[in-house]
Amino acid sequence: MIQGVGHIGILVKDINQTIKKFTEALGLPMPSIKDIEEKKMKVAVMSFGEISLEFIEDYSETGPFAKIVRERGNTIHHFALLTDSIEKDIEILISRGVQMVDSVPRIGLRGKKIAFIASDLLDGISIELSEH
Repeated sequence: MIQGVGHIGILVKDINQTIKKFTEALGLPMPSIKDIEEKKMKVAVMSFGEISLEFIEDYSETGPFAKIVRERGNTIHHFALLTDSIEKDIEILISRGVQMVDSVPRIGLRGKKIAFIASDLLDGISIELSEH
């Protein structure tokens, strides 16, 4: 069952530069930046109460996030809905005719089970299901 909004995913060209500017401007502590070498991505999470901002840099040449950033610059990519039963929620969504990018959950950048709903549900906005 959907529990609420977990985070907003923001794609960035240079995570170090973006995080530095953001934290300095708002007087916030610098979060750790995790390098996920096998996916050629870096991620930093900043929590604000119950919602987090997830900054993602895709430093590959051909990755889908790198392509989006080249076309649009830094941009909000998705929001994540927290679920206590991701498999069941995927099953319910599919039974309602919702197209899924991931019909089977996979492990996301933060080590949690995730699944994306096809972005056509909200005319181009991506929605991630994330088990907490």
